Amino acid sequence: MIELLIRQRSRDLGSFEVGRVLPFARRRMVGPYIFFDRMGPKRIAPGLPPEADVRPHPHIGLSTITYLFDGEIMHRDSVGSEQAVRPGEVNWMTAGRGITHSERFERLRAEGGPMDGIQAWVALPDSREETDPGFWHYPAQALPVFEDDGVTGRLIAGRLAGVESPVRVDSPQFYLHWQLGAGARVSLPAEYPERAVYVARGEVEIRGQRVEAGSMAVLAPGDAVTIEALTDAVLMALGGEPVGPRYIDWNFVSSSKERIEQARADWAAGRMKLPDLDDGEFIPLPPKIAGMREPEPLS
Repeated sequence: MIELLIRQRSRDLGSFEVGRVLPFARRRMVGPYIFFDRMGPKRIAPGLPPEADVRPHPHIGLSTITYLFDGEIMHRDSVGSEQAVRPGEVNWMTAGRGITHSERFERLRAEGGPMDGIQAWVALPDSREETDPGFWHYPAQALPVFEDDGVTGRLIAGRLAGVESPVRVDSPQFYLHWQLGAGARVSLPAEYPERAVYVARGEVEIRGQRVEAGSMAVLAPGDAVTIEALTDAVLMALGGEPVGPRYIDWNFVSSSKERIEQARADWAAGRMKLPDLDDGEFIPLPPKIAGMREPEPLS
């Protein structure tokens, strides 16, 4: 039932650690989800250095989803948006043909406090890769919430089990936040060919296999899956229909190598507009990543 278990790889950013889950060498994508990072958990003291912020940088060919368990991030972008995201809310940014944005920890810098959340990227389907960029914010109360026998769920995006989120998506998918009490069980339907469950806190069991915090279980297609919480647990479930092979280089995602090369050249030459309300600095183009290629098949 579990095809692959991916343990997040820690990256020290100085002020806190990030756990990289996707892309993974043996599993580059789950449905359209091509990137999945855990930010934290970490208690931040007041006076967080400015270097902890994510300065303005570009994207193409994807949507970013910022979802927090704790803390606050301020988003600013080149379509004029300025929006804080807080726990249970969704910041959804579609890059399409090109967007730039920054993510800054202004409230944490001033007040301190916990920081914990997920940054995910969704690859856009071929017909939407060059769409106009845009940004949408959804408050927590706008998202479908359901409760049943020790389980609380929030559908962040997409459609699952007849429930649909108002968050705009560009291809068939689902993204779900579950909170389970110890001993509680949930069932993940089989309506999508690619599915995965990430354990953010606690420990669960899937068909007799334990999955601990910081791990993503990539599930086999074809059957509904029962997940049992061995302790109090927080889970993220995600997946959908594949969008086809994608290349990824730095912050760029595309079905075309040539399009990524063009995006790199545009950023290096200063042809991509910086965020309207945060245009005083930017992240320089890094050296080219060796081995840029399409997702590998699961082995």
